[in-house]
Amino acid sequence: MLNEITPFQESDHDTLVDIWYRAVCRTHTFLTDSDIAFYREFVQNGALRQVEVWVSRNENKEPVGFIGLAGTGIEMLFVDPEHHGKGIGSQLIKHAQQLKGITLQVDVNEQNEGACAFYKRIGFVQIGRSELDGSGKPFPLLHLEYRSE
Repeated sequence: MLNEITPFQESDHDTLVDIWYRAVCRTHTFLTDSDIAFYREFVQNGALRQVEVWVSRNENKEPVGFIGLAGTGIEMLFVDPEHHGKGIGSQLIKHAQQLKGITLQVDVNEQNEGACAFYKRIGFVQIGRSELDGSGKPFPLLHLEYRSE
């Protein structure tokens, strides 16, 4: 069953920060607790309000995942760890493609093997690499792109 996808509402903010936190703790095993705290402050204090956010909601209308877009770039894609592997991430990507057209880009942490595999499985290809992340920290990023035919 496909989840409903709705625009971000301010009332979703704290739930989405919690989803982000639990997903990062589960998938970003290369980060230290202080790294996670650094990024959590960024997410808590405005990152969700700086991009176009779409929320995946379960049958009870509760958020279970979200995608943040800036133009054709995916700035964030996080799914509640209790719902990993259920197609929510793929559904959010398809929603972004419907909104933005045929080409999407995303930067993904090279050390996040699950995310790298996910994006490559749904058709993203690597077009570049950076040694540092967007905050200048030594977490290499893979630059990926998806082009539908």
